[in-house]
Amino acid sequence: MSVREEFDAWAQDGRDRGMEDRHWHTAKHALARMPVETGETVVDLGCGSGYAGRALRETKDAGRVYGLDGSPEMARNAQSYADDEALGYLVGDFDDLPFATDSVDHVWTMEAFYYAQNPENTLREVARILRPGGTFTCAVNYYEENVHSHEWQEYIEVDMTLWSAADYREAFRDAGLHVASQDNVPDRDIDIPPADEFPTEDWETREAMVERYRTFGTLVTVGVAP
Repeated sequence: MSVREEFDAWAQDGRDRGMEDRHWHTAKHALARMPVETGETVVDLGCGSGYAGRALRETKDAGRVYGLDGSPEMARNAQSYADDEALGYLVGDFDDLPFATDSVDHVWTMEAFYYAQNPENTLREVARILRPGGTFTCAVNYYEENVHSHEWQEYIEVDMTLWSAADYREAFRDAGLHVASQDNVPDRDIDIPPADEFPTEDWETREAMVERYRTFGTLVTVGVAP
């Protein structure tokens, strides 16, 4: 199954809104840290329901936000949720971004980068479209150190890239991006039951659940174009 087919099905089932609800727990913190200034242009790679673009317009006064997704159904849904002419959603390929060189101030991606068929090339494309000093914020929950995420591949019919934090830093630098920061943003919104309620349907121990949400959380790597 292709990425397009997989996520067209998700969008048709309304799962795009569910993804938004789950991602928002940590996305809101990473988005708040983005140095977006009034009027600047932002691209959201793998935009899903388009929540990031809406948030950046509302909280940062971004000038124009383009959401790009490989799924036509996702892009169509995102556009239907937006009531703002400065938000635009399009279907595109991560390996050939439909934006001019040095034309974008910031790029954001949440829980989508690891679906890129050629992630190294995607990073080169991001570096190409960013203006000097522009930033790329890449947020992922599926990464090597987060052992609790590794089973996700079993439930997704498209190949996912499992990189470590060090792999992300190296790949950013190889693509020509300076690594400005990298950290783990914990998910403090998820309620963790007391130890005497374990095992649950999803967790054998409370310690494992605490590690997943409070320690690993979301890995956020920020690159800057020279």
